[in-house]
Amino acid sequence: MSTGLIWFENNLRVKDNKALFEACEKHEQVIAVYCFDPRKFKKTKYGFPKTGKFRAKFLIESIKNLQENLNQLNISLLIFLQKPEEIIPEIARNHKIEAIYFQEEWTTEEKQIIAALKKKLPTIDFQSFYTQFLFHPEDIAYGDFNEIPKVYTEFRKKCEQYVDVRKEIEIPKQKPESNRIKNTSKTPNLKELGLEDYQQDSRTAFSFKGGEDEAWKRIDYYFWKTTKLSEYKQTRNGLLGKDYSSKLSAWLANGSISAVSIFHQVKKFEHEITKNQDTYWLIFELIWRDFFKYTSLKHGNSIFKLSGILDKKLDWKFSIESLQQWINGETKEDFVNANINEIAATGFMSNRGRQNVNSFWAKELKQDWRAGAAYFESVLVDYDVHSNWGNWMYNSGVGNDPRDRKFNIKKQADLYDPDNQYVDTWLKK
Repeated sequence: MSTGLIWFENNLRVKDNKALFEACEKHEQVIAVYCFDPRKFKKTKYGFPKTGKFRAKFLIESIKNLQENLNQLNISLLIFLQKPEEIIPEIARNHKIEAIYFQEEWTTEEKQIIAALKKKLPTIDFQSFYTQFLFHPEDIAYGDFNEIPKVYTEFRKKCEQYVDVRKEIEIPKQKPESNRIKNTSKTPNLKELGLEDYQQDSRTAFSFKGGEDEAWKRIDYYFWKTTKLSEYKQTRNGLLGKDYSSKLSAWLANGSISAVSIFHQVKKFEHEITKNQDTYWLIFELIWRDFFKYTSLKHGNSIFKLSGILDKKLDWKFSIESLQQWINGETKEDFVNANINEIAATGFMSNRGRQNVNSFWAKELKQDWRAGAAYFESVLVDYDVHSNWGNWMYNSGVGNDPRDRKFNIKKQADLYDPDNQYVDTWLKK
């Protein structure tokens, strides 16, 4: 019997998953693997875990749901608290795996793991797929990634003019029950990942729960039950409540839903309910997400360098004391403190808040922007390596912002929180 293995990373879904679909098409038996890589939960040089409790819990929920959905296809998801390059070769040998299917990645840490796996399994066929984009890399209107422009607007207009978004890939057909291997593996809990459990803060803007099913529930609610999508552009700069934005970012970040699926839901909404600037603006934001991924593909590790993709030498400082004050919400700006308190208590912060907090750290305090980006990496439930580091570069003056703007924090607070409702909510003792 032909056996293929799908190695899940940030593509935790069964719908619109090319790697899963191809594995199911080409093999009678499919085995799935997810590794809670211990390296992702270790502390960084700044003293906080690379993956904090909020995203870890969301991930645990996502993996449980993925396991349930794969079970319906008679595919076992084997779960390990080990490094992929240590356990996958063992599984490959034990089950006579012929090919491994996975989502293509290009940042250094992921590339090193893939290279190590290929070295240990030289006779196995590795099949990778770009499944995290809206506009597929094979379809974009550029000869190669080096031609990706520095300015978003140029990228957006060219893609909108010349590139069609691909159709969704359907959920694979169910495999025979007899082909499913025995599976007793379970997802680890927060304690086993070295993290503390927590109770959800009552002030949270939105109660995130991981998993593909939850992503589609949010689509159903935000698009179809409430039609809030039709107001998205008008409300997206909100600070309080569950409906000012789509809140799809966390599911997008770990691949519980694809950008392609969201795009086609927007188009369906436009056809059946209404088409306006608000509905377009969600697509506009999905293109931003693509742009940061293509920027990362083009510039590689430069997105993690102090000088950024512009190789811009600025006079940066770094103070542990300043970092702690910023993290603890003890700066001179109440609006910054309120936003920092929200992210510390919930793992989430509005887009408007992120821009202000970033600008204050990098432009007001002139502190090493990478420390702020690393803190966001630790605490954000919707952390995405490309969007996080791309946005931090952008707002710190070393990325894709052609105007190198600096936020007037007090003016922003007056504009978006005129009655101090948000600040009062998050500065309460």
